[in-house]
Amino acid sequence: MLTNAAVKAAGARSRAYKIFDERGLFLFVAPTGLKSWRMKFRYRRREKLLTFGTWPEISLVEARARCDAARELLERGEDPTAVRRRAAEPANDAAQTFESEARAWHAQRAPRWSETHAADVLASLERDVFPAIGAKPIAHVDEAEVLKLLQDVEARGCIETARRLRQRISAVFARAKRRKLVKDNPAAELADELAPRPPAKKQPALLELEQLHALLEAISAAAGTHLVKLAHLFLALTAVRLEALRGARWGEIEDLDGAAPIWRVPAARMKLTKTKKGEAEFDHIVPLSPAAAIVLRVARTEIGHDTHSPPPAAALIFPGRARARPIGEAAIGALIARAGYAGRHVPHGWRASFSTVMNERHPDYRDAIDQALAHAPKNKVEAAYNRAQQLARRRWVYERWAELLTAREAGEAA
Repeated sequence: MLTNAAVKAAGARSRAYKIFDERGLFLFVAPTGLKSWRMKFRYRRREKLLTFGTWPEISLVEARARCDAARELLERGEDPTAVRRRAAEPANDAAQTFESEARAWHAQRAPRWSETHAADVLASLERDVFPAIGAKPIAHVDEAEVLKLLQDVEARGCIETARRLRQRISAVFARAKRRKLVKDNPAAELADELAPRPPAKKQPALLELEQLHALLEAISAAAGTHLVKLAHLFLALTAVRLEALRGARWGEIEDLDGAAPIWRVPAARMKLTKTKKGEAEFDHIVPLSPAAAIVLRVARTEIGHDTHSPPPAAALIFPGRARARPIGEAAIGALIARAGYAGRHVPHGWRASFSTVMNERHPDYRDAIDQALAHAPKNKVEAAYNRAQQLARRRWVYERWAELLTAREAGEAA
């Protein structure tokens, strides 16, 4: 349980963090030092979040009282967030908080996005925006406050994140303006106040097999959760895009314990044109090498399942701390950095590693290697008519890659 002394002593860190009390109540501490009271609960099997306000305006005693009141509503079968919303409806709409309006905007937009992107957008708001301005009436948020929170994000070195947050905040205000809740959009003209985007450059990647062996050894010794390390190894073995891995669900895996396991990535989660995303024929099939299948079986055991009690089809293979959300967008990159490879290799770099190593050793399999990477044929006629999966050739490529990657000594892989 929290104490007043612990609440007072909770200082800012480089990343936001939580200190839990009881009954779902916790203190959320932002990188800016702002402390807000929140309560996590489940209503009709869905995880939800209730915000009570900031400390010291709301004391620990008051936060617990509000938490108890919310629990009483739950015991009566009522949703505390809905009760709060109904209570606010008769009042002036201008009193709606930025957080409530941002969540309404997110709920409206989320069906148009991939599940992973929707989760990332909400997580970015919860991490960087709500602690700073979430509890304020949206009509009272001014340009200086928005600029301050964006500059705090930039100060962490997250230049692109700050620019994306400005766009999202601006979209929230644009929606509120259409609903006559605000007169102005304080984020609309802040783009020029932000740091310019860094020049585009190739993402760093190790291209020598010996270097890749050293990286994998360093990852094994680095600090990090077992599930994140499994996710990293699976990314290395499959060379898929990070977003495909983060959104992977058990229902996409076929014949895991059989002779020819595959991962069928739905077209909706692939980097495709909008018209192709709804077509099952554009699903990306990843033949799983024995090493990749072992990683999944270990992950399955890690979350408490086996062949006799398989995970639900909709369950994420590599969930984050909140099991309903994917592994964090930066989790694998941070693991690589902790292993001492910051600036030398990134999660997306495994695609370059795979392509370079395999094309050098097996140039006759270039077409299968390109298909494994889900690259569209450069010839438009071929792209339109040749949809052959070449699963046997691609499985051979993945198995040779796994053998090279998991070899204990470079000599074994020669």
